[in-house]
Amino acid sequence: MAKRLTTFSKLLIVFAVVAAAFFGFNYLQKSGMLEGVGGGEGTTTGQKTDNKKEFAKDDDVIKIGVVTWGGYAGGQYFNEGFQASTASRFYQDHGIKVEFVLNDDVDASLNAWKSGDIDLHWYTIDAFPTIMEGLKDFDPVVLWQADWSRGGDAVVVRRGINSVGDLKGKSIAVAELTPSHSFLLWLLDAAGMSIDDVDIKPQASAIDAAAAFKSQQVDAAVVWSPDDEQSIRAVAGAKVLESTRSASNIIADVFFAKREFVENNRDKLQKIYQGWMIGAAEINSNPKAKDKAGDILSEGLGIPRSDAMAAINNVRLVTHGDNQNFFGLNPSYKGVTGEALYSRMTMEYKALGFANDAGNWRRVAYPGAVQATSIGGAIHNAEGTKDFTKVTEAEGAGKEAIATKAVSISFRTGEFKLDENAKYIIDREFVDIAKAFGNARIRIEGNTDNVGSRTSNIALSKKRAQSVADYLVSEHQMSPNRFIVIGNGPSKPIDTNDTADGKAKNRRTDFELIRE
Repeated sequence: MAKRLTTFSKLLIVFAVVAAAFFGFNYLQKSGMLEGVGGGEGTTTGQKTDNKKEFAKDDDVIKIGVVTWGGYAGGQYFNEGFQASTASRFYQDHGIKVEFVLNDDVDASLNAWKSGDIDLHWYTIDAFPTIMEGLKDFDPVVLWQADWSRGGDAVVVRRGINSVGDLKGKSIAVAELTPSHSFLLWLLDAAGMSIDDVDIKPQASAIDAAAAFKSQQVDAAVVWSPDDEQSIRAVAGAKVLESTRSASNIIADVFFAKREFVENNRDKLQKIYQGWMIGAAEINSNPKAKDKAGDILSEGLGIPRSDAMAAINNVRLVTHGDNQNFFGLNPSYKGVTGEALYSRMTMEYKALGFANDAGNWRRVAYPGAVQATSIGGAIHNAEGTKDFTKVTEAEGAGKEAIATKAVSISFRTGEFKLDENAKYIIDREFVDIAKAFGNARIRIEGNTDNVGSRTSNIALSKKRAQSVADYLVSEHQMSPNRFIVIGNGPSKPIDTNDTADGKAKNRRTDFELIRE
């Protein structure tokens, strides 16, 4: 005869059944057999789900190569981290598995892209021409822009160097064929100088450039954040001469892929682009989203949270509207485009012998994902131009110049209106610089020789400088408050007025980038 179970025995059995069910469910879930069970619905606010589960290694994961940089936060935030997981909004909204592969060894990372271990890869469009020859067998195409550097790149200098002109003959540590190199080329051009005017000390990376400066082996270095602040602390009297906070439209991070991969994955790439842009717009417009992005970068990059937040604040996370401008899809846009940067830097690097087979923009641009995307709302609009406050001539005259570029603009005797040739010279010699250093004020100084009275020459030189400013406002849509117009007359000669050649040099217009 069977014995009746005691109350205690019944409790033990119930406990055993519940425990078996619990551990069995966990086993099935971890093994992937219960994928999609237990929530995991997509969100529209970017809030992290409670059942985040990373996928096992899978051929279906799209892998994106990145470095330690804050400009990719839009995609990483939308992905809920660096790993492919069920919490990712790419997965919840579109069923796409995305992984960010961190590797600060750029050559090794590019080799992984070539071999197919990485599908999408970062680079900056300014330096992209320098690697095109090595990638041409893979037919790389640029898909979208991720950011503009806004303080992440800087030139640090020792005590006594106060302007770009002061760099003449000085030693500068720079990682060649990188964004640092591009930034230096632009900065020298803004001062009417070239690479031949300085003593370049090539470095393997921006980190090495910072190390050379900290050990006082060089007079200046082009570095990446946070090495700018660390360099200043390490060298007494050192300072940042210029950064991409004012040189706002030079360094643009983009992502590229093999053309064949793009053709086979158009729909997925369009959805990744769209999600990335939504993520960037949320971070730009919502402090809570930015905080969350900081947490994700801190964990994914293995850096302190404060450094992660600084990295995000040192860039402009671009939006869908910015990408439309970048790829020239907005006919009314007058700012810097990807084509303008790529074309200019191709010529610059070709002249230095570094970009012999870069091709043209039409060959590398592939804006299909941008064109196929339609997302509305003000947070997705393109960035506007900086709103400069008006300053008086007296206030503007006393502001320190970072760089000065003298341009000879011919006027008929006694006249101040620009003719077509003068406009061409301005476009060729200065407009690109003015656009690239979009957050810097510009002082335009008119200068004359000593023929005629000093009073009349001062008045005439100011009218001529004002004509230049008016042209930049009307033709290139620059803010009138950005310009400080000065008439020097014959007061600031750069050569003798005793010869015809010297007088011609003194009849010039100086364009100066002004430190705020």
